[in-house]
Amino acid sequence: MAGKLLYAQSGGVTAVINTTAAGVLAAARDHGVRAYAARNGILGVLREDLIDTGKESAAALRALAHTPGGAFGSCRYKLKTPETDPAAYARLIEVMAAHDIRYFLYNGGNDSADTALKISAYARRSGHALVCVGVPKTVDNDLAVTDCSPGFGSVAKYVALGVREASLDVASMAESSTKVFVLEVMGRHAGWIAAAAGLAARGPLDAPHLILFPELPFDEDAFLAKVADTVARVGWCTVVTSEGVRNAAGQFLAEAGTRDAFGHAQLGGVAPVLAGLVKQKLGLKVHWALPDYLQRSARHIASATDAAHAEAVGRAAVEYALAGRNGVMPVIERRRDAPYRWAITPAPLAKVANHEKKLPRAFITRDGFGITAAARTYLAPLIHGEAYPPYGPDGLPRYVQLKNAPVPRKLVPWPGG
Repeated sequence: MAGKLLYAQSGGVTAVINTTAAGVLAAARDHGVRAYAARNGILGVLREDLIDTGKESAAALRALAHTPGGAFGSCRYKLKTPETDPAAYARLIEVMAAHDIRYFLYNGGNDSADTALKISAYARRSGHALVCVGVPKTVDNDLAVTDCSPGFGSVAKYVALGVREASLDVASMAESSTKVFVLEVMGRHAGWIAAAAGLAARGPLDAPHLILFPELPFDEDAFLAKVADTVARVGWCTVVTSEGVRNAAGQFLAEAGTRDAFGHAQLGGVAPVLAGLVKQKLGLKVHWALPDYLQRSARHIASATDAAHAEAVGRAAVEYALAGRNGVMPVIERRRDAPYRWAITPAPLAKVANHEKKLPRAFITRDGFGITAAARTYLAPLIHGEAYPPYGPDGLPRYVQLKNAPVPRKLVPWPGG
């Protein structure tokens, strides 16, 4: 099918989403397909704000593979149903038709898979020949079907490394200073990132001593007792908590009372809440940290496995699109744990969209504060290897900034803004 390919990024970016973008654009060039990118995700399509990636040099696209952030801009925009917002869907098809776009690749998580699925179904009904392919990405690792999500392995490596290093610091000062350190990591509903912190421990006395998962209700008494016991035995204690920890009533410990564009609760920080409990109830000196964007943007210590996954799904998405595989997503299939072996296979978007993969109970220890051997077996290969970016004479990584040359508009401005 003749025509152009349009790629867009959506949701929170990762350390390797641009690695996927580089894979997409390289594969498109290999096939002689002209590729555009939408600025700021689906909003760029609605606004007819498109980028001509053909203006970028081959060297720039190679550098894109090791550059963090989202090179074309991302967004959090909830596309409603065609029945609720028919004008938005009509506009999407109008833009696609005006620029002869026949392949649409949307790189994101659960909500992005849902968007790609909706557009695919609408295009089919409207008669516009358009192949829609979802491209997986999320640090939360909560996408269904796929063994893991591109972006997760790198944040997992960063968190495990950070816990090990920070805990050496805490141990050094525990005699006369901080006794408890609390690290809060991302994960609103799924505790995969928190679980990855457990890879930092090599023995029973190693940190993290407690991990709090959103899959289990928070028990204040059990938490305080475990902290107190750890400090008594070890001399200090490192706690890793997922941002989405809830109490027995199902309320977020860190509920801020606001919601994002997808309707997700905005969380205000569970680490200071836990630190306050430790200080008030146990009288121990405590420090807490919130890596926030640092954990998902740390390209300087990206996992080589994760980078390989990210590039592979990008290339596969193009192959699927050009083969006419509409409404699918390339996913990672684990073939072997050790040595780690994997392959890319297609999965229906309908099995990915709006499904959430939680941390299995079998991955959490009986007391609810650690990870099991099964979790280690799953997690360990995902952080293997280092995909270092090249460094310049200033001692900093050499990241690229693309030209992002705009495609001339052909339509009237979108009234939606």
